[in-house]
Amino acid sequence: MFRDLGIEQIKARKDHKAYGMGLGVMLLDEAYPGFPGDLRNASAYNFNIQYEIMEGLNCYNIGWCKGDDEFLVPPIVKAAKNLEKLGCRGILAECGYFSYFQPLISDKVDIPVFMSSLLQIPFIQQVIGPKKAVGIFCATSSGLTDKHLENVGVNLNSNYHIKGAMDNDGCQEFVSLWDETRRPDIPTANYKKAEKDIVDSCKEYVKQYPDIGALMLECTGFQPFARAIQREIDLPVFSWATLMDYAYSAVVHRDFYGHV
Repeated sequence: MFRDLGIEQIKARKDHKAYGMGLGVMLLDEAYPGFPGDLRNASAYNFNIQYEIMEGLNCYNIGWCKGDDEFLVPPIVKAAKNLEKLGCRGILAECGYFSYFQPLISDKVDIPVFMSSLLQIPFIQQVIGPKKAVGIFCATSSGLTDKHLENVGVNLNSNYHIKGAMDNDGCQEFVSLWDETRRPDIPTANYKKAEKDIVDSCKEYVKQYPDIGALMLECTGFQPFARAIQREIDLPVFSWATLMDYAYSAVVHRDFYGHV
């Protein structure tokens, strides 16, 4: 890759220790794998990702934020500030339920914060129009509260539906990774089984709600299957991957090379 010829004189950015960074991702303090495309698997993305662990945060305690969660805040703030100090251009968090903390964390650092894929919902609603609904496909519908939506700018009176992939014991391959009460000692998942489960669930979802005009995948582990979902439901599909691409393009804008 050629050097950016626009860079002639370099200077320090405020309290930043490293340079040439891309997006910083705050990870849950969990030991489970992710398929390529999962936010915790950096191999599928064509930009730099720097990870930082939010100590003590796991799938369980982040999935049940109800207002008594102050003990979760210090590790999130610490991870965000560490990523900022490392020179990351923008910050993301691993789970869509981190929408709960969007206003708080965006106020704690001086770089853009994208705490949740659900930030895209108001944008999607503008794109598809008020007569169509956004299908919010999340891990568990019971974990997604009004506060999660309000904190990323969603009007609670607007047009959307919510469905949980793991509701009623659905999508067992995800249970094997994320449910600490039921997963094996060595978390494992089969791609084909997971793909079938999630595609079938999404097909059933849009059949149940024919007014859905676009699907919003809340979970960081869903986007490896986004293309397969889209082949079956033939709708726009938004995910963490679409947010990451957008976020990176905003904080590290590309140059243009071509001809006239």
